[in-house]
Amino acid sequence: MIIVTSGHVDHGKTAFLQALTGTHTAHLPEEKKRGMTIDLGYAYLPVGDKILGFIDVPGHEKFLANMLAGLGGIHYAMLIVAADEGMQAQTREHLAILRQLQLEEILLVITKADRASSTQIDELIQQMTADYAFLQGSPIFVTSATTQQGISELREFLTALPNLADPNKPFRYAIDRVFSIKGAGTVVTGTALSGSVNVDDELFLSQGEKVRIKNIHAQNQPTTQGVAGQRLALNLHSSLDREAIQRGDWLFEQAPPLPTDRLTVMLNAEIPLLENQAVHVYHATNHSLGKLSLLTTKTLSAQQSAYAEILLDKPLFLCFADKLILRSGDNKQLIAGAEVLEIHSPKRHKRSEVRLAFLRNLQQAENATARIALYLQEKAVDVKALLWQEQLNASALTDILTQNHAVRFQDWCFSTTYQAEKNQQILTALADYHQQHPDQVGLGKARLYRMVALNQPEKLIYHFIDALLAQGKLQQSRGWLHLPEHKIEFTPQEQALWKQVLAEFVAQNGQPLWVRDIANHLSLDETLMRNFLYKAGKLGYLTPIVKDRFFLTETLYRYAKIIKNSIEKQGDISVNQLRDELQFGRKLTVQLIEYFDRCGLLRRKGNVHVLRDGELFE
Repeated sequence: MIIVTSGHVDHGKTAFLQALTGTHTAHLPEEKKRGMTIDLGYAYLPVGDKILGFIDVPGHEKFLANMLAGLGGIHYAMLIVAADEGMQAQTREHLAILRQLQLEEILLVITKADRASSTQIDELIQQMTADYAFLQGSPIFVTSATTQQGISELREFLTALPNLADPNKPFRYAIDRVFSIKGAGTVVTGTALSGSVNVDDELFLSQGEKVRIKNIHAQNQPTTQGVAGQRLALNLHSSLDREAIQRGDWLFEQAPPLPTDRLTVMLNAEIPLLENQAVHVYHATNHSLGKLSLLTTKTLSAQQSAYAEILLDKPLFLCFADKLILRSGDNKQLIAGAEVLEIHSPKRHKRSEVRLAFLRNLQQAENATARIALYLQEKAVDVKALLWQEQLNASALTDILTQNHAVRFQDWCFSTTYQAEKNQQILTALADYHQQHPDQVGLGKARLYRMVALNQPEKLIYHFIDALLAQGKLQQSRGWLHLPEHKIEFTPQEQALWKQVLAEFVAQNGQPLWVRDIANHLSLDETLMRNFLYKAGKLGYLTPIVKDRFFLTETLYRYAKIIKNSIEKQGDISVNQLRDELQFGRKLTVQLIEYFDRCGLLRRKGNVHVLRDGELFE
């Protein structure tokens, strides 16, 4: 477990930690030379079967970015205030930051008690709890590194604190240092925000590369496992140069998605805020410039909350409920804290009542089960996106889907309500098509998808169509989808004529025929023959590839199979390749391949054609 210590420069944090733990946290030559903490200093206190870790964060304003980097994944903090100097500028700023991070507990530690009277100390405590109401229930310890006053009592209190970091979530680790050790290679240090890691585990760097863990030091002790809430040094086995890994990178158990550059947060203002302004955003060991936009108000008073959107210049790896610190555009003033509600927020309708109601429900949801029910209300969501946003492992997601009576199909999760809605849209679209085109058999699967749910996952909509076919709510005739009640039939006289027409096509041995040629050969009126052939087309017996030029549909199926086999072998097919395969003239080959493009079997890509819907012509 890690506990952060913060406060004004020269208020005795480093000396206090040395008295508490026996370790001097200044580790850089420049720090020792200047007598102040510049970067993050660490000390460890073995107590029973656990080891407490302490971060000594910089107190000087110039080094505030380093102080913010020490606060990722922390649940407890000690605010250090010197008894003889009281509250100072950086004390107030650090306290504001700690409050905005919504830590579980902030301990007030008065140092240098030997340099002030008890009256001074009592007045200081009264002043602080009066000025900062949220400190009124905080534990208070009066200490002296010189006399050891209060040190043992504080140590006993800290030992009893529970570790609130979640070891059951996927491993997530913020890197704050990178260096090399002779004979060992690259070592990174940082804090484990969640999960656990073992020697020989494979993890993902935030750039996407895999690394293997060779050795682990947890809380400054060699071990075979590190867990959430610990300070870890990880020895990496990687083909990457040390320079390719830097402070601000991450190690993840899950393969990382694209980082976020547009997010929605619950904002807690430290000072009055305008509707739009530039900000500096701090998250764990990362920092980005951004633009803050209030969503529900034009202005926001200090200590008030509102929904807001942040657009980041540098995308960050964020998850639900991550804490952010926001500073002014000139980076001179703390302006707000924020809690992440949604990553990859929508670009449009962000202030609509429906959208704001969704955010309210999301904020009020008590757990991941309730939030996932909200995510799946009106859309299907990628499995990896759910696992990442809520930081879940696969088994936990399965349990949640079961509780919500939701469904997972391949890479997508959805609710039964969503499926019922899409099913109805599919059936309605076909009913409308039949009404508008009563002489057509139906639609191909790819075209039906484009009509009904173009922005939804294609494989998922195809899965819904297959389920409707299995249930008998849809039927498929020669590849065309239609409602069961939609029928086109020949009359007995037309059936007799069809036998004559079929004989003409069979005699052509795979070649198409024009309406005029068949009419002349059978000595029939051309208009009557045209109407008959198009009806045969609607029944699926014939197919016009251009106006008045027909193939036997079964012949087209044979040619479609030839095309699919060719594409399977080489990835695409050209007009010249198909011409050589079928021994057609170029004009007929162009007509044929353009027909396959129009019906959705193929898609033109430059000078070649690739497969679009392989299930057509099956």
